[in-house]
Amino acid sequence: MDPKEGNAKPKEVVDNRKKMLDAAMKKNQHQPDALIEVLHTAQELYGFLSDDILLYITRKLKLPPSKVFSVATFYNFFSLAPKGEHNCIVCLGTACYVKGAAQIVTAVEKANNIKTGDTTEDGKVTLLNARCVGACNIAPVVVFDGTMAGYITPDKVVEKIKEWRGNGSV
Repeated sequence: MDPKEGNAKPKEVVDNRKKMLDAAMKKNQHQPDALIEVLHTAQELYGFLSDDILLYITRKLKLPPSKVFSVATFYNFFSLAPKGEHNCIVCLGTACYVKGAAQIVTAVEKANNIKTGDTTEDGKVTLLNARCVGACNIAPVVVFDGTMAGYITPDKVVEKIKEWRGNGSV
């Protein structure tokens, strides 16, 4: 409280993420071949790679924007949009696909009014896919927040997402 005004002053929020990103680039001596490491650091700090952050990295590493954007979009572990609190990754490898992975994707998209790569309106769940998670023997496979579930059905996946969303409107 400011005794003169009798009002509480708003606190300034200090965002040190850019300083931390700068430190990561400095550690790598601003070398262009450190791009992937710098992108990892940026995603850890911000949760995803926004256009502004990608352009910032472009300037700092003196790389063409096309190079930075192509690397950020090539690797599926980078995200260009905020992700939900939970991730649902459907394996679309051959074994999973043959055993019904496409039906799982369709059921989740329909039940949650999203497409693969999108996040539900409430920010709770992001639906993703992977080419193969290496668990063909238990196909079809869905990875829920890093935990693999095999022999999964569309109904079970939709139910799990309902739980994440608080059994609310799905």
